[in-house]
Amino acid sequence: MMFENREGQKVPNTTFHVRRGYEWVNVATDDIFKGKTVVVFALPGAFTPTCSSTHVPRYNQLTPELKKHGVDDVVCISVNDTFVMNAWQQEQKADNLTFIPDGNGDFSRGMGMLVEKSDLGFGGRSWRYSMLVKDGIIEKMFVEPDVPGDPFEASDADTMLQYLAPNVAKPLDVTLFTREGCEFCAQAKNQLNETNIRFEELVLNRDYSEASLRAVSGQATVPQLFVNGKHIGDSDAIANYLTGREKNAA
Repeated sequence: MMFENREGQKVPNTTFHVRRGYEWVNVATDDIFKGKTVVVFALPGAFTPTCSSTHVPRYNQLTPELKKHGVDDVVCISVNDTFVMNAWQQEQKADNLTFIPDGNGDFSRGMGMLVEKSDLGFGGRSWRYSMLVKDGIIEKMFVEPDVPGDPFEASDADTMLQYLAPNVAKPLDVTLFTREGCEFCAQAKNQLNETNIRFEELVLNRDYSEASLRAVSGQATVPQLFVNGKHIGDSDAIANYLTGREKNAA
């Protein structure tokens, strides 16, 4: 099928049935879009491989950067019920995003993006796409190519950020290996926070074993810092790395 580019058109007028706590809440299209700048990314299904490993995590990571460039909210839409979407958001720890259940596929159908995936036992699902919506009007769409399978090359968070801010430096991918009660680890975390570097902390015996640390870093002591796939090293190396960043920024 051919997917229509709907730039310049209004988003479909839809009511989403959302479960918040112990109550049902009807969320209208206007509640999401009216008077706001919203990034939407739609995907085939909660808990599915590409959606869980890449699409949602990267949008969740880049949402603070997107908001620096005028975005009020980043919305994930899928043809799943609200209980599934709520559980998926919790499992993904995707607190930066708003998850919207298009359980009946009404929004996806209105967008011309509802596709049949009965061969996989999925029924009707959304094609993968993203869009920038301003006050209910679609300004820009990134639609995956109409090829077999589940292509993922156009609707990613980096493409959307590049459209909004072509020259912005992308956030660093930073992981800090620590252990409970480690003075040097606490110092490293403070240093990273003071320099406004967002990082993911992995704690010994909770998130990883000592064997895993040795496997990836060649070291058995903590802290150990990795930035964009590069091993920076221990607390002294972290301090030198941060000092070097400050000098380069001056």
